[in-house]
Amino acid sequence: MEASNGRDLVVVAASAGGVEALRTLMAELPADLAATVLVVLHLPARGESALAGILDRAGPLPVTAARDGEALLHGRVHVAPPDRHLLVKDGAIRLVRGPRYNGHRPAADPLFLSAALEGGPRTLAVVLSGTLDDGARGCSVVERHGGAVAVQDPGESTFDGMPRAALAATGNVESLPVREIAGWIVRQSRTPVTGGFDRDESVGQEVSRYLLAAGHEAHEGDLTALSCPECGGPVYEAATGPETYYGCRVGHAWTSQGLAAGQAEAVERALWTAILRLEERLRLLGRMVERAESRGRSHSSRRLRQDAEETERALVTMRMLQGRIDSAGDDLVSHGV
Repeated sequence: MEASNGRDLVVVAASAGGVEALRTLMAELPADLAATVLVVLHLPARGESALAGILDRAGPLPVTAARDGEALLHGRVHVAPPDRHLLVKDGAIRLVRGPRYNGHRPAADPLFLSAALEGGPRTLAVVLSGTLDDGARGCSVVERHGGAVAVQDPGESTFDGMPRAALAATGNVESLPVREIAGWIVRQSRTPVTGGFDRDESVGQEVSRYLLAAGHEAHEGDLTALSCPECGGPVYEAATGPETYYGCRVGHAWTSQGLAAGQAEAVERALWTAILRLEERLRLLGRMVERAESRGRSHSSRRLRQDAEETERALVTMRMLQGRIDSAGDDLVSHGV
């Protein structure tokens, strides 16, 4: 990475409602910015993303989709592509198809953790509009490694979950409108930082799990009575400094909010599967009743009708439960719980 006296490694995270915030940020950053900007927006895994082109047209800085091995150069913006985590290592971009974090790939926290290890006090972390808490743990790690953190003013954010979570996780954070965040980045890039920093070895081990092409080692920590919503494997509770997170043996990682949201999605999937099977059973029993009646088997017909009535009651109950799970998930997202 280019030599710099200021904070010159900028990592930016956004999710729901974040595209417009990112466009505003790009419009306000100058062409001679003495920093590299790396952007993660939660994207669907399939298909191409038009985000780099949208942001490239928004302001004077050139914006491109990140490429593995590309050097970190000042005055450039790199956007994480779909289905790849964006990390930094030894002055270069790394793209990896590692395990999902909080159900996302790309995700904010892996990028922020790697940037904290790479840049230490030269790192700036920015969190824009989004739901839940991806990026909050990374902001805390950036701060502990001497970097600086800013979040979009929750009152301005379309969705304030991510900014509020980052505010709660950090001790010295700027909460600003997006246009003012751009000025903050410029000032920080021109503010000299000196001295080294101590890398958190546990964070380093976690980032290494993403960078390794081979299989992932089990997460260190205490085995819980929980299972991973992604793969069903056992979940361990671990801590890096004051931050607690959860990980399974194959490498899926979760914050508390992310794990709760992932569990809600897993329950919803299970309920939809149960609803499907009950509906199929109800249709089958209906056919069996018709056949029994057509053959004059009244006793079998009554028994089958009773089974069908019990199945229909169970189906109604499952649909009620599914509706409650949907409402609970909506509350989780809207309140950032």
